[in-house]
Amino acid sequence: MKKEEKQLIFSLLKTADAYECRYTREKFAGEPVFTDDVEEKVQMSGSSPNMTNNASTNMTQGSSPNMTNTQADVSFPSLTRESAQDNTVPNPDTTNNAGGLSLDELNAKILRCTRCGLARTRNNVVPGMGVQNPEVLVVGEGPGHDEDMQGLPFVGKAGILLDRMLAAIGLDRKTNCYIANIVKCRPPENRNPLPDEQAACFSFLEAQIHILKPKMILCMGKIAIEKITGQHISINAQHGEFFEYNGIPVMPTYHPSALLRNEELKRPAWEDLKKFKRRLDEINNN
Repeated sequence: MKKEEKQLIFSLLKTADAYECRYTREKFAGEPVFTDDVEEKVQMSGSSPNMTNNASTNMTQGSSPNMTNTQADVSFPSLTRESAQDNTVPNPDTTNNAGGLSLDELNAKILRCTRCGLARTRNNVVPGMGVQNPEVLVVGEGPGHDEDMQGLPFVGKAGILLDRMLAAIGLDRKTNCYIANIVKCRPPENRNPLPDEQAACFSFLEAQIHILKPKMILCMGKIAIEKITGQHISINAQHGEFFEYNGIPVMPTYHPSALLRNEELKRPAWEDLKKFKRRLDEINNN
């Protein structure tokens, strides 16, 4: 397959993905680079020397020749029968969110998702949790064991610490926050989500942001901030700095799991949170 053909397929799949979620992003962070496949010539015993021409003729007549086992060097999100049949789009003139999709409707789609291999190993999907008009969206990288078992984000030891961190600056998932992740299913053994897994799931987070319209976004750890910004970020060097996502201020800080492993990081994380709170107060007071 030629690289142009791969790019076309990739673009079509991204368009279908955005159509299903009622949301898209002009710039796709981490788009793969395609190359031409090397054609493999296989000599089959007893085959006709005119096999290639016959296959060509069959294709023009509408029949399907046998395909080779040469595969593209990139994974694509799969379009399930369910998602293909669930593409009704409300009238955008009568709505003010992601094409009229409510948060509950979007989360229902997330619960049915089978776009990547994480769907085969999960116990529960973890769409998110919090209020529907939050001041702050908190974004982690992906569910862990406790989250996978309960279907809720940040409910294990790291979640308990996160709640304490948020409470220290007047934030709470029950009153003014929404908590979500880059990927909605647990990566096996709590490994980092792979780039193709992040890509398959990220439009769901984009749609959540578009619907929720948070005033600020707090990213917990390197993976979250890199996917949100599309930049390579050093969490040690750039924690506490402000970035932007579609005009929304975004700050990365250390993931609560990192703080549990290394208590020396708690002081700089606390300084980040105080800085984040000052910026939020400025926004609320303007």
